[in-house]
Amino acid sequence: MIKALLIILYVGIPSMVLAQYTAQGKIEFERKVNIHRQLDDMAAESGGSWFEKMKSQIPKFVNSYFDLSFNRNGSLYKPGREVENPNKMMFGNTPAADNIVFTNFQKNSVVATKNVFEEKFLVQDSIRKIDWKILDEVRTIANFKCRKAVGKIFDSVYVVAFYTDEIMVSGGPEMFAGLPGMILEIAIPRLYSTWVATKVETNSPKPEDFKIPEKGKKVSQFEMYENIQSSIKKWGSWAQRSIWWSML
Repeated sequence: MIKALLIILYVGIPSMVLAQYTAQGKIEFERKVNIHRQLDDMAAESGGSWFEKMKSQIPKFVNSYFDLSFNRNGSLYKPGREVENPNKMMFGNTPAADNIVFTNFQKNSVVATKNVFEEKFLVQDSIRKIDWKILDEVRTIANFKCRKAVGKIFDSVYVVAFYTDEIMVSGGPEMFAGLPGMILEIAIPRLYSTWVATKVETNSPKPEDFKIPEKGKKVSQFEMYENIQSSIKKWGSWAQRSIWWSML
């Protein structure tokens, strides 16, 4: 009788009690950029048939890895382990490959270094505000239960996120934040790109894991936008996409 009662009590425990709640750790994100889709857009705009031949010679995706160390006070996003990238020889570094972003949750601020073409910026600004809409869809990412949310950046670029409230920090990769938990997946369809957590470690980060970026031309997000826009405004439709990548 007692054994049966214990089984009933265990089964009836709410899922939130069994969840692996944490407020500190390190997340590895895999970023995938669909190069073939980008080439399709270039072919549509320029009419060049040679893009199809190029697609047959290169991998569909470029994969890269980033690490996000976090605790209740802040987070640091930076490049992670290196992987072989066959496309790098042809296209050079992928956009936003060297971004380092320190987010201070207590001060609602970010400090980030971003290499854009041949110039290095040191962005100092408040945390980006995104009008998120939380939806009902749920999926499991890196063993954490995540819920879907959608929002917009730069007024018109849709972002799809999956966040978990089991990680009690309102952060995410790059400058994404503002959801009631940690973002473990980001998709930006117009950039044909996704960031997905591959693993989460819950050990306490070390002080050196939060080294704040210091070098670069000091600008706000808006000042950086104006600087880049004036430099590449003659690029046509690709100029806007380059700005989106630079401003992530």
